[in-house]
Amino acid sequence: MARKNDDDVRPIIKKVKKVQGGGHHGGAWKVAYADFTTAMMAFFMLLWLLNVAPPETLAGLADYFAPTTAAISGRSGQDAINPPSSTNAGANPSPVVAITVPGPPQSGATDGKKRGSTSEGGGDPNFPNSNQSITPQEREDAAFAQMQEQLKMAIQKSPTLSDMSDQLIMEITEDGMKIQLIDKDRRSMFKSGTDELYEYAKAMISEIGKSVQTLPNRLTILGHTDGGPFVGDGGITNWELSANRANAARRVIDDSGVSDDRLAEVVGKAGTDPLYPDQPNRTENRRITILVLREAPVVPPSLNRN
Repeated sequence: MARKNDDDVRPIIKKVKKVQGGGHHGGAWKVAYADFTTAMMAFFMLLWLLNVAPPETLAGLADYFAPTTAAISGRSGQDAINPPSSTNAGANPSPVVAITVPGPPQSGATDGKKRGSTSEGGGDPNFPNSNQSITPQEREDAAFAQMQEQLKMAIQKSPTLSDMSDQLIMEITEDGMKIQLIDKDRRSMFKSGTDELYEYAKAMISEIGKSVQTLPNRLTILGHTDGGPFVGDGGITNWELSANRANAARRVIDDSGVSDDRLAEVVGKAGTDPLYPDQPNRTENRRITILVLREAPVVPPSLNRN
């Protein structure tokens, strides 16, 4: 058999596969990234819940997580919860941790004294007692705030007035409790150019009258128009129109049960006291203001001399 020539032998070629980049290093980074994303989502959900939660809920959460007061005498852990008895404590008993949770103040006397007895010392300012004096202004502010909440609840419960709550503005001022009923676009309290109230406005003023019945304070009723020029039948102007509208509100308050001796004055202000001074022609400047006046402080006779 003839021997093959060396030139006829095929060379052996090895193919080397080059790997681009660092290759695959596993999926641990995916788990870490998923945990990070979940934590961020939970964090932003917590921020959103804190933003939309009412103040009462936030106050409750703050009270729940308030730190307890601990009088530590050396014991901790399970022994602090279930301290050993004298039978199993041994010759060298461990000290006990006494934990007390702050609670509401006691309404009665706890030191053996009778209720109503005077004693020196401080108290919780959030829970005033007989030892803490309340000024007349603070008492009035508390009564005004209570009346404000009652009026809001009455309007919210009314199917007719609940949609009109945006026309009611209430605030406690230095002069007293100011209640304002304002006009809105396409929702006026009075028929145009007259002192005739719409039925919903009568109902709102009547609710105000029922709310102020519980207070002894006197009332001032003010009528306001916008700053635009107006000349009605008989040549009446904004002055007469605002006074007539204030008087119309007075009649509704009278019908609600408020006696005449509670009324201090009924005034027409025209457009001289706008709710928006920089925009005198705005619709909201047309309004009725019912001011529950603060009681005048009693001046001692010794100081009331010229």
